[in-house]
This record gives sequence, C-alpha cells and structure tokens, in this order.
Amino acid sequence: MGHGQSSWYRPAKHQSEFARLISGRPRAALTIVTLVLLLCALPPVKQSRLAMSLSLQAFAASSPHALSPISIDYPEDGSIFPPGITPPTFLWRDAAGTTWDIDISFADHSAPIHAVSKGERMQLGSIDPDCVSDSNAAPTLTPQQAAAWTWKPDAATWTAIQAHSVGAQADLTVTGYRNGQIASSQSHITFTTSRDDVSAPIFYRDVPLMPSSGNGGSVAPLADSNIRLIHWRIRDIRKPESHTVLSDMPTCANCHSFSADGKTFGMDIDGPANDKGLYAVVPVKKTMTIQSNDVVHWNTDGKVGTVRVGFMSQVSPTGQYVLSTFAGPALSRMIDSYYVTNFMDYRFLQVFFPTRGILEYYNRATGLREPLPGADDPKYVQTDGVWSPDGKYIVFARADARDPRPHGQPGATHANDLNETQIQYDLYRIPFNDGRGGRAEPIKGASQNGMSNNFPKISPDGKWIVFVQCKNGQLMRPDSQLYIVPAAGGTPRRLRANTRLMNSWHSWSPNSRWLVFSSKARSPYTQMYLTHIDENGDASPAILIDNATASNRAVNLPEFVNIDPDGIQQIEVHVADGAERASGSH
Repeated sequence: MGHGQSSWYRPAKHQSEFARLISGRPRAALTIVTLVLLLCALPPVKQSRLAMSLSLQAFAASSPHALSPISIDYPEDGSIFPPGITPPTFLWRDAAGTTWDIDISFADHSAPIHAVSKGERMQLGSIDPDCVSDSNAAPTLTPQQAAAWTWKPDAATWTAIQAHSVGAQADLTVTGYRNGQIASSQSHITFTTSRDDVSAPIFYRDVPLMPSSGNGGSVAPLADSNIRLIHWRIRDIRKPESHTVLSDMPTCANCHSFSADGKTFGMDIDGPANDKGLYAVVPVKKTMTIQSNDVVHWNTDGKVGTVRVGFMSQVSPTGQYVLSTFAGPALSRMIDSYYVTNFMDYRFLQVFFPTRGILEYYNRATGLREPLPGADDPKYVQTDGVWSPDGKYIVFARADARDPRPHGQPGATHANDLNETQIQYDLYRIPFNDGRGGRAEPIKGASQNGMSNNFPKISPDGKWIVFVQCKNGQLMRPDSQLYIVPAAGGTPRRLRANTRLMNSWHSWSPNSRWLVFSSKARSPYTQMYLTHIDENGDASPAILIDNATASNRAVNLPEFVNIDPDGIQQIEVHVADGAERASGSH
C-alpha cells in the first residue's frame, strides 16, 4: 500500500460520489460487479469497512427515500451571481448529519471542487455600539437561521468556482454523514455566474433604527441628537466592505438621486431650521462639497414654514432638470399633503405617503420651477415621478387626492394597521415635451388591479419598469413585492427575487442587467440584495450583498451610480446657516 494511495483516499468523499452514482437508479443496476470495481480501486485495508458502508448505501439508494433531504436555504436553486462578487456563505439545515461534504461539479468538465464542513453555525455581523438603544433590540438569529450550517469558500476557491460557472451551471451537492462515515442526507442545487458585470458601485444611506418618544406621546423615527449617526456609503461588490463618504451631518438629509450619466448628484436636505425645503445639486467628483450656492430653496419665498416641499426628487438623465412632488398652491399647511405615523416598533417604525400633491420640475439653467401639465391636477396626488432614459417621458404614481387624517379616524398602532388612511396608487406615463407635459395614460399591468402600485424605476435600456406593489400606501411596507412590466405596459410578473418580508428601494444597474433592492428577509435591520434580470425580464433569486453595514444598522435607498468604483471618495456639506461642517472619511 503506497503513500500515494493513502494520501488521496477519503472515505466520505468516495461514499458521496457513489451515492450520487447510484441514486435514482433501479435496484437491478446495483450489482456485485459495481461494488467490486469500486472496491478494487481502494487500499485493501480500507475495503472491508467501506464495503459494508457502500452496501448499506446501495440498498438505501434503491428506495425513493434513500437519503434524507437537506434544506439548502442559500443560495436558492437557479441563483445567478455577478462576476467578482465576494464569496457567499452557503446555508443549509440538516438534522441527520454531523459533518458534510460539499462537492461542486461544472458543465465545462473542469475538475470538481471538494470541501468538508464540520458544522459551523451561522454568525451575526458586528454591532455598532452607538446604535444600541432601549427602543430597539440586538439582532438575533431566527429559529431557521439558528438551525443552519454554513460553508464559505475562501477567495481563491470562489474565484475558481466563478471562473468555471460563467454562463453554465455549477452543480453543488451537500452530503451529510453520521459519525463521519455513513451518508445520511443529501441535496443539491445549481447556480451560475453571469457574463454581465454589475458595472457600477452602489450608493446608499446607512441608518440606525432608534425610534424616540417625546412629550405627549409623540414618536420620532430618530432623535435629533442621533442624526449624526446617519451615514452615506458606497459599495463595490468586489470589495469585502463599503466605504463611508458622508457622516456626522448636523441636519437631516433624505432621498438622493444621480443623473443617468453619473455626472450630477441631488439630495433632499431638511435645512438648518428643519424646514424640509432645501435641495442640493452638485457635480459628481471624487471629493464633493455642498455649499450654500449649491442649494435650491424649494419654498417659494425661501422662508421657513411654507408648504411647497419636494418629495422623491429625481435628477433628469442629463442633469438639467429636477422632478419632484409638491404640495401645490391650494394648501395652507404642509401636513395636509401627506400621511405619516411613527411607531416605537423599530422593525417598521414609520408609515409615510403623500395624499395630495402635483409634479413640478426645476430647470437648473433658468432657476425656475414649473408645474408639469397633465400631472398637476389637484384632484389627484401625483408622486414618485421618474424619467425615461432619454428624458422624453415620465412615469409616476397617481391616486385620488384625500385628507391624510379624516376626522375621527383612530390612529394606527403598527404598520399595515387598517386604521391607516387607505390609498392605492396606479402608475401613469406622461410625455415631458420640454416641460409642456401632455395627457397622462395609465400603464397596463401596473394600474387598476386592486393593489397600490408605486415607486417605479425604468430600466436604462427603456424596456422595463420595476415597481412596488402592496396593499396600501407605498414603499417600505411589510407586504411590499417587486413586479416587472414592459415599459409600454403589459402583463406584470412578480420577480423571483422577492423575499418573504419587505422588498423595496430598488435601482437598475447602468447595463439594465442587475437590480439592487432592500429587504428585511433575514433581519429587521434592512439589508440589500441583487437580482439578475435577463433580456426577457426574468429575474433570478436574491443574492445578498454581505457586510454592507453593522448588523444593528439598516440599509435604505441603494442606488447604482454610473461612475468608476472609486468615483466618490468624500462628500462635505456646509449647511446654509453656517452650522458645523459634515464630512466623510477616506
């Protein structure tokens, strides 16, 4: 018995290969010849023990219940990974095994990859101590997660796996063993690596979930003293960590957007007196500075307390215009234009949606803001406006206008409470016509379907619209699901990438092949995911972007930016009243 034989011999590996060889075949195929041929290839001292084990497996494999099934939770069967993404953590549940073989074979007939897992459990990420509060709870594993076993390939192994699975299936088989000897369980999935690069970094807001109670029972989603904990970060999926570009803001900032060409950045800023009427527009650079002369005063006369406040502002493809929802001239109070309720439940701590409003566009060349004809009817609320890739038309959400808080209506106590003001939006399309607007037409498949259709995003190639569908309101609802429909309207399809809990805040990659979105599927602290969308509009299962932030912080507003991965390194903000400077670190 030579040293070469003993060095490659691995009983568990050969048992696993044999089990796959015989599984699903009729008992007649399990002949003595098959066993002899396999045993002859092994060292004699090992033959007796292995013969017994293989004989038991051969008998068991002839039954439809040969091996107990393993639940492979992540990735899902049929998953598509972007090239270059960092190694994922494979997750499975198996009560029968105590150790596991992981075997990956490839359609290109390259050498398979074999690994062994000795039972590592799923682990939570790091905790940000500044975001620990009496109003939230430390992240914990769900019962399903606590029962999961894991395997994470090292960087070199994952690079090899990706190289051999480009455009062709890799077959991953997990086989469980009792006492390291007898195969007891098995399942397999397939996955591929896409030929389509993600092609752009992702810019997102990274927030604590720390609701705060005030006088008279009022609730704020975040205390003023904790606004500094909001960060803006950028992520290259090929890197293991994200990069913070802005933090320590002395005033709150909200929705951001980039022009399709990646040259212009816009962001809502509440302003030093919390008037919620400022909007910053600046060129995209590695180091960006927002100063007073970069800030637009949405309020007509620049005074605090007027009602013309922008919502969900969107920079046009070339950066010339900014489109936003305004309360309109007929309202005397801003609070009459939207429904908002905050909860002390950090998992879903706010419900917010407009109930009145019109679309207006701001021309950066003239400094003027004008209503968009056809989307300025006060009988409706018109919101969530987004530009087509060529800037020629706009898709937006519309519903009948209503009082956000009808007299006598009980207050909602949690998200999706039936006491919320009820509203369901439909998606509409309207020509821009250099600001002249036109007739708004409902989008078939995203309107008049008994659901609320909102937050549309048009693919950069102009073919598709992905939007949120929920029972009431918009965006961050527990029941939010992502749907896709042809840009001109048609049959809607639910994306395969949808998770079990909240799917929202989505954005297209510049090449129209990837969608990033946020979800609470794994944790109440929102995480972000990717899905591949092919030329037919078919989506793949969700792929987690790992380590986007601390496990007790939430990711929202992820947006692909059409720049190089290191195209933004730092953003500095000088607020209008000369308050202290806010800056990000390199």
